Amino acid sequence: GLVSEVLKVYLVKHKKQWDGREVEKIVGKTPLEAAAVIVEDYALPLSKEDFLSEFSPIWCKLKAQPGAYRLIKHLRGHGVKMALASNSPRANIDIKLSYHLTLKESFAAIVASDEVKEGKPSPEIYLEAAKRLNIHPSKCLVIEDSQPGICAAKAAKMEVVAVPSLPNQPHLYTAADEVINSLLDLRLETWGLPPFEDIANFPSLIHEDGELAEKTRELPIYAKYNDDEYFKSIPAPDHHNHLSH
Repeated sequence: GLVSEVLKVYLVKHKKQWDGREVEKIVGKTPLEAAAVIVEDYALPLSKEDFLSEFSPIWCKLKAQPGAYRLIKHLRGHGVKMALASNSPRANIDIKLSYHLTLKESFAAIVASDEVKEGKPSPEIYLEAAKRLNIHPSKCLVIEDSQPGICAAKAAKMEVVAVPSLPNQPHLYTAADEVINSLLDLRLETWGLPPFEDIANFPSLIHEDGELAEKTRELPIYAKYNDDEYFKSIPAPDHHNHLSH
């Protein structure tokens, strides 16, 4: 998964080898909680705060998940209100979104962990997001990649689609209403949202034979979604209130 790949690179600096054994402990946690696990388990010669100051610049510059720009652009174009609810503090969120300005301006509300009493798996952060959107929780669809986030959304009485950040760990995502490999697999009409107009079987262009989208990060679509001409070159077949983690 993405978390493992980034930590693997980072730990080389400290002459440590990432073995993935802590990944279940850190996904979905607040940054300080996750940092404490890594610093302790790998006996790093720095505080959890120092770890975050070194690690955050690497993490913040990561590209969005495959299909993220496509999804957000589509929903925004159809007037669907969106919120971002994250276990990260607001300062971290702002830094991350500074690298993705087109994403930031698409969210009608952003709720950070330091704006509520309890972060995920408490439902508070999602309930606050729904409140800011002025939408009843039962009318919200949440897209999550972590077990704490799924638990938070379900406790808030919302529907949840899981896009696992941890491959080959299906037991962590059983509480979700649906589990998909990639945002490119999302069928919005299933949840009462406007369907994509670009192409019905679009994911087949990105990952064939069931390959996870994480194996295709270098394909043109990932880097070039903002190029509308790229999509116009793909012929579409002839066929008859959302929250983000």
